[in-house]
Amino acid sequence: MAKVMIERHSSQKIKMIQNGFLTGLPIMFGYLPIAITYGVLASQSGMTLMELTAMSVFVYAGAAQFMGANMIAIGAGSIEIIIATFVLNFRHFVMSLSFMNRSKNLDLKWKAPLSLGLTDESFSVVSLHTKEANEKNGGYFYASLMLTAYLSWVLGSVLGGILGDVIPESLSMSMGIALYAMFIALLIPSVKVEVRYGVIAVLAMIFNYLFSMQMDQGWAIVCSTLLASFIGTLFVKVVEK
Repeated sequence: MAKVMIERHSSQKIKMIQNGFLTGLPIMFGYLPIAITYGVLASQSGMTLMELTAMSVFVYAGAAQFMGANMIAIGAGSIEIIIATFVLNFRHFVMSLSFMNRSKNLDLKWKAPLSLGLTDESFSVVSLHTKEANEKNGGYFYASLMLTAYLSWVLGSVLGGILGDVIPESLSMSMGIALYAMFIALLIPSVKVEVRYGVIAVLAMIFNYLFSMQMDQGWAIVCSTLLASFIGTLFVKVVEK
């Protein structure tokens, strides 16, 4: 009897892991080309294969990594990069809080590591699969999903870093458009919901142009991001009232 229960418990875990992997496959196929592009651009910006891979392993934030690689290429300092990426990734606090609220039935041993695996894409998919949080061994589903996405991003980064030393520089330079394409892709869904988010983005562009004439480009990015975010907060409150 005990053996049957153990086998059933084990089969439930395996099923959850398989379902998580299958659910994460679309994210994996979406991440690989973007991660390869990041690896190429990071390599061309002067980062070593170990450095760009370490950024994917420890940072694991596509938009922030693209911006970080771009800021490294223009010679920005470490403080500027840290502040800029912190502001850009602040939304992860909100996503983590939302995930914690939806997964109250998961044990604490699952919640902390799973929150580290949240990205825009994995959070969107997880939001569509809330019932697994109430099922036994549901943590294995989310862990498998997030590991699939995470490992594909790291692998793609490594491949891109290797290709960065092989492909012609003219081709790698043309891939720089991926940086702008990613930010536009993040912006468009918000603009569709509310146009004022697009206005805030335009303000950030204007501020960055003005600040870049008075200070180095790294600090111009930081200051324009902070100022536009502050104005955006006031603007949103005024409109909502």
